[in-house]
Amino acid sequence: MSETPPSDLQHSVEQLISYCRQLEQQNQQLKTSEQALKLERNRLLLVRDKTQKRVEAMINRLKAMES
Repeated sequence: MSETPPSDLQHSVEQLISYCRQLEQQNQQLKTSEQALKLERNRLLLVRDKTQKRVEAMINRLKAMES
């Protein structure tokens, strides 16, 4: 069985370390994006709820005008 020269092994390890760092950076970016999306979702849910209440109030006022 032939042995891998130390320089090749070192190069492979350096590539793996570089790849791991890239993955860690991408993971952090994804976590940041996820947090921003969660905040936006919560904001939109609040807007939706507020809008729904306003529409229901308008419908009730229209029904009261019909009577």
